[in-house]
Amino acid sequence: MRTLFVPLAVLAMAAPPAFSQVSQASAGPRYSQAAQTGAAARMQEPAGPLTLRSAVAMALQANPGLSSALREQEATEAAIVQASAWPNPTLDAQLEDLRRDNRTTTLQLSQPIELGGKRSARVTAAERARDQAASALAGRRAEIRAATVTAFFDVLTAQERLRLAQDSVGLAQTATRAAANRVAAGKVSPLEETKARVAEAGIRVELMQAEGTLRSARQQLAALWGNPSPRFTQVDGAVDRLPAMASEQDVAGRMAAAPVVRQARLEVERRKALSDLERARRIPDVTVSLGAKRVPASEGETGSSRRNQVVLGLSVPLPIFDTNRGNVAEALSREEKARDDLVAAELQLGTEVAQASERLRSAHATAETLQRDALPGAESAYKAATKGFELGKFSFLEALDAQRTLFQVRAQYLLALADAHRAAGDLDRLLGNEGSEGGDISPATTTAPVAR
Repeated sequence: MRTLFVPLAVLAMAAPPAFSQVSQASAGPRYSQAAQTGAAARMQEPAGPLTLRSAVAMALQANPGLSSALREQEATEAAIVQASAWPNPTLDAQLEDLRRDNRTTTLQLSQPIELGGKRSARVTAAERARDQAASALAGRRAEIRAATVTAFFDVLTAQERLRLAQDSVGLAQTATRAAANRVAAGKVSPLEETKARVAEAGIRVELMQAEGTLRSARQQLAALWGNPSPRFTQVDGAVDRLPAMASEQDVAGRMAAAPVVRQARLEVERRKALSDLERARRIPDVTVSLGAKRVPASEGETGSSRRNQVVLGLSVPLPIFDTNRGNVAEALSREEKARDDLVAAELQLGTEVAQASERLRSAHATAETLQRDALPGAESAYKAATKGFELGKFSFLEALDAQRTLFQVRAQYLLALADAHRAAGDLDRLLGNEGSEGGDISPATTTAPVAR
């Protein structure tokens, strides 16, 4: 029997270092590969125009937050492996009396046996944690996708505002030249030219502010794939595309599978599995032992002869003082807390979705009204006032007022477009976007051309 237990002891002591070495060897290349993937995604950023499809793909490939959620999912997969492991056996060796003739040697192998379904409950709890990590990863992907779409349209809107500011400078320069010509012709006083130059200087300030806003928007977009210095020069897209208005039935259906609700529901299931585990721990485990005992010779036998005996054992803890009652009560209370959190998450989600939907409807209505009613009238009034000023029918203040009205309406229209895309992004973040990276991330149902 001694020849049987010694190899087992050698294997038991040798196995953990080998497993540790394998784990360490496989961990290093994985993390360095993740860093290389992020660097490769940043190198894929084009130096010219950037499309929405490319921006979303790079963000989903290299966003640091997404990489962190992926590592958490891998950790929960490893936790399932650990939860399904059986208890290790124990090898015991005992010596009684150091004198050789009277020495008794005992070699014993003990194996704990889990009862009450502890291993199954432990694996179930680990699997629910794995499902939570997978849900968190999907929710994080939806958040990154929505943030990328929103940032993309912020850059697109900033580009249009810059173009409008540049047009404003051109129009202001035209008004200044017209005022200077009329002053030279003696038709108006020099005060008109001074007013025109002051107005042109104010518009140039707005141009510089628009340039700064565009730089900031580009940096925020590039930061989503971990690039602090954007390489792309501009984004390529239709600024006047309004996001789709989802129906109430569609919103209600997506709310049931929203990331925050799914997370809270999985937390309830995980807490229930932990409650079952604590109940199972109230049942004591048993330990079965098998060994060999070598005893000295008894009276009447020669001194050199020794006897071998088989040793069998069964160890059962007595649950007298510790019945795991406190842990069971704690697990049940946390399970009820998880159920309360699920109800609170559903209520909070409903409130936030309603607010985002209302913002989207309001922005839709504002943009459509401005495009249909305000922009054509403001542009017509400005053209008439500019032509009348050149012909001497209107004063410079009237032409300047018409110009400011037109650009204010254009700015309001762009602001409404930006608000619509932000609200749509919030809805995608709250409800989860099921589209793929390469799909049409933000479909448009309304296309309203920006007045030039």
